[in-house]
Amino acid sequence: MIEWKGKKYHCPVEVSMDMLSGKWKCLMLWHLNDGTKRYSELERIVPGVSQKMLSQQLRELENDGLVSKTVYPEVPPRVEYALTELGKSAFPILKLMHEWGITKLGIPENTDG
Repeated sequence: MIEWKGKKYHCPVEVSMDMLSGKWKCLMLWHLNDGTKRYSELERIVPGVSQKMLSQQLRELENDGLVSKTVYPEVPPRVEYALTELGKSAFPILKLMHEWGITKLGIPENTDG
C-alpha cells in the first residue's frame, strides 16, 4: 500500500494516473514544456477547455507539484504557469503518448498536441 497526500494507492501506476488524470492535464503539461505560459495563453492553446476546468485542473497540477504558479502584483494581475522539476519529469511519458499516437493510430505528425 502506498500513501501519498493522504490517499492510499495499491500501485505506483495509480498514483501516476491520479496525478495525470483529467481531460486537459496532459495537454496543459505538454504545452507548458515549451515554456512558461500565461493563463490566457493556456486558454487559447487548449481548445475546448472551459475557464472553470482550466482553473480547476491547473490548481490540481499545482497542488500535486507538477506546475508552479506565479502571480505578479500588477493591475490587472498577471499570472504565469510553468512546469516544476516534477512536471518536467513527466514529459517523457507525454512524449511516448505523442509518438504512440503518431505511429500506432496514424495521426499526422504536424498535429498540435
